[in-house]
Amino acid sequence: MTMSIDERMLLMDSILEGLSEGTIEIGEAVRRLRVEVTALNQIKFARMCKISVRTLVHIEQGEGNQTLKSLNAVFRPFGWKMGVMKVRRSL
Repeated sequence: MTMSIDERMLLMDSILEGLSEGTIEIGEAVRRLRVEVTALNQIKFARMCKISVRTLVHIEQGEGNQTLKSLNAVFRPFGWKMGVMKVRRSL
């Protein structure tokens, strides 16, 4: 089943919202983007992002200490990049 552009955009917005709210981790977001939005396997997605499959696996599994460059590489195809945002502290 193929998704329309609008459906893909809604899915990406949902994933981005989950990241912003902290309800999904970066690895899960990357895996969902790869599987649900691009429908690519890890090898093809890693090649498209110009990272190693091992790096992609580590990102998706939340392992290791990934570089900003690697994280930006997997988000770039979706028009995203890593950033900093202010969080509210609970007193």
